[in-house]
Parts: sequence; C-alpha cells; structure tokens
Amino acid sequence: MSWFKNIFKKEEKETLDKGLEKSSQGFFEKMTKAVVGKSKVDDEVLDNLEEILIASDVGASTTIKIIERIEERVARDKYVGVSELDDILREEISGLLLENPHAGTGNIDTSKKPYVIMVVGVNGVGKTTTIGKLAHQFKSEGRKVVLGAADTFRAAAVDQLVIWSERVGVPIVKQDMGSDPASVAFDTVQSAVAQNADVVIIDTAGRLHNKINLMNELSKIKRVMQKVIPDAPHEILLVLDGSTGQNAFEQAKQFTAATEVNALAVTKLDGTAKGGVVIGISDQFQIPVKYIGVGEKMQDLQLFNGTEFVDSFFKKR
Repeated sequence: MSWFKNIFKKEEKETLDKGLEKSSQGFFEKMTKAVVGKSKVDDEVLDNLEEILIASDVGASTTIKIIERIEERVARDKYVGVSELDDILREEISGLLLENPHAGTGNIDTSKKPYVIMVVGVNGVGKTTTIGKLAHQFKSEGRKVVLGAADTFRAAAVDQLVIWSERVGVPIVKQDMGSDPASVAFDTVQSAVAQNADVVIIDTAGRLHNKINLMNELSKIKRVMQKVIPDAPHEILLVLDGSTGQNAFEQAKQFTAATEVNALAVTKLDGTAKGGVVIGISDQFQIPVKYIGVGEKMQDLQLFNGTEFVDSFFKKR
C-alpha cells in the first residue's frame, strides 16, 4: 500500500512541476537577466528582484516583505553572492507561506458529519469544475457526497453541476431556475442528513456587482442551513482564477469583506505564468490556500502544500 501511495505522490509532484512550468520559466528567465554581470547581491540586484516579483503577481506588499528579509540577510552576512540568491529567495518565500497560521491545513474535519462546504467566487473562475473535482476526490476516499445547485440565477451553472454529478456519480439537489438559493441549500443539507452523507458541497451565485446583495444572500443561505446543521457551513471556500493575477487579489478582497471565507482554491495555474499570485494571496489574506488547480484532469486539483509549491516554483527546467 505504501508503494502505491508513493507512486501516487510522485505523480502528483510531477503534475505540480508541470503545472507551474510557465510561472517558473518566466521567473528564472527574468532572474538570469537581472543578475548578469553581477557577483554579489547589491541594491541594483534587489531593485531588479523587486520588479520581477511584482511582475510575477506576488503583489506589492508581499514583495516588500520578501525584499526586506533579503536585505536583512545581506546586511547580516555582509557578502551574498548572486549564486546564493535562488536559495535565499526560496527559503524566505517558504518561511512566509508557513507564517500563515493556517498553512498546511488538512482536508476536512471528519468529526463534522455531514461536513458542509459552501463554495463562493465569481463566474468563470472554475467554481463548478472545482466542485466536481472535489466531489470526485471525496468519493475516491470512500466518502458519501451530496451536491447542491444553489446558483439558481444561471441555468448553465445548474446544468454544468448536473453534468459533474453524473460524471462523478454523486446525488445533486436542484430546483427550477430563479428559485431561492437558500431554499436549495436547505433542501440539500436536509437530504444529506437523511442520506447519512459525509460531505455536502453547495454552489452559490458569483455576482459581485452589488456587495450588499451578495452579503445578504450568503448570510441568508448560512442562516437557513443552520436550521438543519447548527454550525454549518464548516468551510466557506473561495475559488479564484490564478491566471487573472492581480484581479484575483481584488476578488479575494471583495469576497472576504462579504462573508467569512476560511479556505481558498486557486485554479488554472497550469495555463499561466502568474503562479506567484498564490504566494501573495496566502500572505496578504492569512486564509489557507487549501487547493490549487494545476491541470484539466479530475486529480489535478491538489491539496496545497507550501513547501512543495515553492520547490516546484524554484525548480530549474
């Protein structure tokens, strides 16, 4: 069994390496230019590094933290060669990710049954696909999963979730388009309790044009679910599209202001050179990045591991 687990782990790592390839290559190409003709890390190298980190969508605030840490090391060690810069950068970014108090949070709390996940995020970020992949993962672990189609404002959202439920082979609770989302959520958790399900995943509408409406709607969904399961939802998972870079930061700001997000999923990292956004989002919001999407396949939604992420990001191709 451990042999099988090791093979699976190796495949996951290879998928992560491949998924971050564009981000990594773009970063190292810029780094190589930044240190050309230099033997030691000086102010000019640090200025160039600052520009590279910001261009990699790490974000200004997080970039300043990283540069300040490297400046402290340069001041302490007196001489730091440019050949050491990659290792120092890797150490400082790993340290930053681990400082998130929730870093390395595991999968789900099995003492909660059913464990209720409410999924939020704007349309187009990969929300429904993320739900489908999560359902597949939980089912593969032997858990009983129920889906709830509470994004009742778009027929396409409900249809898409139905397709995923059929593909994965898990039940779904839905109502007619335009139905009250809270009513769908209520029916879903009630059905999950009746079926003795382990996990409930509820999709919600991804509209940000009016934050007050969004806040009210999400609050109502929570209140209604709590009539059945008093501490639901156990997880509010915000899905962000990693390929949008700084736009993902803005969405995180809006949704964390509208509801109590306690987990993040960053999708579409395989098709972009903006993988640095994961570092900035983890640091700035101090909410655990729980999942990252690094490919199209069912198993390409991975539990986030900060150390492995940094290893893949800094892997020389």
